[in-house]
Amino acid sequence: MNDINQLVEMLATDATPVRPAASPFMLSFKLMAAATAYLAVSLAISGLRPDLMEKLHTSWFAAEIALLILIFASTSISIALLGFPDLHQNPGATYAPVAVFMVFLAVIFFAWNADTPPAPLPMHSFQCTLGIMMVSILPAIWTFYALRQYASTHQRLAGSIALLSSFSVGALWLRLHELNDSVIHLIQWHYLPMLVFGIIGIGLGKILLKW
Repeated sequence: MNDINQLVEMLATDATPVRPAASPFMLSFKLMAAATAYLAVSLAISGLRPDLMEKLHTSWFAAEIALLILIFASTSISIALLGFPDLHQNPGATYAPVAVFMVFLAVIFFAWNADTPPAPLPMHSFQCTLGIMMVSILPAIWTFYALRQYASTHQRLAGSIALLSSFSVGALWLRLHELNDSVIHLIQWHYLPMLVFGIIGIGLGKILLKW
């Protein structure tokens, strides 16, 4: 009995204190604050579209911008919760981005249906996707870094949500910067690539979030 007590005392003495993980909502707040500052700097450098205030008074554009913001906010919360093996006992908020994406797709569909006659296509095409990707790189890096400080057991889903979240920052930047009203162009070069990057994130999550 004395040997067991001595062993327990020795193990307790040698144990390295473990710092408790921060609240997931604190993590999501940090992610959103960083993205807001980053977006503000990016727009200060690139400039806003000249007709932004006028466009914000049009229902479909305003709804699109609002839902892009909601996509980022919901994915930021989801990422933070996915850092915990038990989703911090909040699965509803974890999967909230699914509902937001469904509403977003509906808004894009109705905006496309209302785009008659269709707005002229811009002269460029894939350049938009490349621009969004470039702006999304830094948010993706710091999001994956933040997730690695936690112990996610949902690496694939966390990786997918992380890339969707960072891509939404780039998509929001381009919509506030680019003078373009073609919904077909938006679908092809802004939002379909977002889904592709969500799929790529599944593989990245398995690799980068492995522990």
